[in-house]
Amino acid sequence: MKRLLTALALLASTTVAQADSLIGSYVAYIGTQDLYNSNGQRLNEPWQVLRQDRANYHRFGISQPGDEWDPFFGSIDNRAAMERMIMNGYIEPNAARTLLNGGATVFVRIYGTGNTGRSVEVTVVR
Repeated sequence: MKRLLTALALLASTTVAQADSLIGSYVAYIGTQDLYNSNGQRLNEPWQVLRQDRANYHRFGISQPGDEWDPFFGSIDNRAAMERMIMNGYIEPNAARTLLNGGATVFVRIYGTGNTGRSVEVTVVR
């Protein structure tokens, strides 16, 4: 019985998820092009603007002075996960409004394990 309990405890300790760590970060300037999707529609959610900024940078070659490369959002699948990652992360409500108006600089920290992102923290400055 003692061996069984020890084995179960060991198994449980190996299946507990490790804490997420910083797997990437970047700085970007949110310009006018980042506020509209590829069809010209105005974006009205922070995650949409951040996703468009990364698509503009990685896919369309559109960037503003201050935009940096990031190790994560070059993948279309990772960009698609951005909404979930922001919901799991944090962006201040005032910062979200500032971001939606454009003309702001964002600092984005990507957290996860390995190549799997789980959340982002966004700081916005004007």
